Amino acid sequence: MKIQNLIICESKVIFDILDEVREKLNCKLSFKSKEELLNINNFENYLVLSEHNIENIGNQILIDSFPIKIDELIETINISFLKKNFNIQSDINIGNYKMNLNSRILSKQNKLLGLTEKETLVILYLKKKDKPCNVTELQKLVWKQSENLETHTVETHIYRLRKKIKDKFQDDNFIISLKD
Repeated sequence: MKIQNLIICESKVIFDILDEVREKLNCKLSFKSKEELLNINNFENYLVLSEHNIENIGNQILIDSFPIKIDELIETINISFLKKNFNIQSDINIGNYKMNLNSRILSKQNKLLGLTEKETLVILYLKKKDKPCNVTELQKLVWKQSENLETHTVETHIYRLRKKIKDKFQDDNFIISLKD
């Protein structure tokens, strides 16, 4: 899981309060001045909590009315991280395809293919691996099964997945099999 970062901008009091209840937050906290904040190039891994809107900064949580209940603030922060992560997972590029992790749909040129959870995990693993792997590795790391287990589960799933992709997209090369 990605480390989630929350930057508290300009409000040392809010930072100190959130630092005391850090275990209720699913993130790493830091305090920055507006000038320090503007020197950050990429806000992909950050949410910014501020009392005032800061132009050209995305992923902001504004606290514009006080007093605020700490439980409500924590809930707002955690929900913002959930929404951000949900949106990040929306589309992943895999060659000429896009895969939406939230809906588990593989798409190419307006054609959509529904995937099972295991098919999605296999595709993600192979994309991340970016080099050939064997059935034993998939069995162990995707299926979480013992290496010594005699089963054709992996081969069957890969066969069915390749067939689904070929039938929908006429693509024989999405998953290439090499002989061991």
